[in-house]
Amino acid sequence: MQNLEEQTQRAAAVHQRLVDFYGCPEWQFPQEALDELVSTILSQNTNDRNRDAAFQLLRKRFPTWEAVRDADSEEVIMAIRTAGLANQKGPRIQAVLREITAERGSLDLGFLVEMETAEARDWLTHFKGVGPKTAAIVLLFALGKPAFPVDTHIYRVTGRIGLRPPNMTVEQAHSHLAALFSPEVYGPAHLNIIRLGREICHARKPNCAICPLNDLCDYARHHYGNLPLPTRT
Repeated sequence: MQNLEEQTQRAAAVHQRLVDFYGCPEWQFPQEALDELVSTILSQNTNDRNRDAAFQLLRKRFPTWEAVRDADSEEVIMAIRTAGLANQKGPRIQAVLREITAERGSLDLGFLVEMETAEARDWLTHFKGVGPKTAAIVLLFALGKPAFPVDTHIYRVTGRIGLRPPNMTVEQAHSHLAALFSPEVYGPAHLNIIRLGREICHARKPNCAICPLNDLCDYARHHYGNLPLPTRT
């Protein structure tokens, strides 16, 4: 592995290369913190389409989060069936809503804006079912706080590139990658790496020949040597 300074420079190069290739993306549907929290719980082990469908059905069936919290669990499970694992996610969402109410007296996460990032992260992750990725998404995209969410695509792609040690856990990768990228680019870097993972750096067979990072990537160099860089049309 390179030293921290070299890794930081490499992360900056990765980000800039992806911006040149894909553009600088923005989070398309910013939400309130509680909405983002529930949406991210729904996203676990499913795709964006199923997550969004389940979220919309949940909001259509229950006009408020208080109504979701107090509903019969089977009704919530039925509403989010399209997200998969509904028997787990429904009770988990209701449990989190009840715990927030018990601790804060209401379902309002606005107070997290006033907290330091680490404190807000600790508060979010003390709920069962809210891990580092879920907390980081809420912090970054709903609260505007510096956090670098690591999902399966980012974990895979950064491992292949060589931006993290091969034996590093997903949980450890959150703070490791946050230290490499500049906080002001956390959002676009997160979104562009995910896009690369979905479109090019596939889990089973990465298409290194068309990857804009193939000269920066340990995996590509090891398997294919020096590949010509593709152009974005």
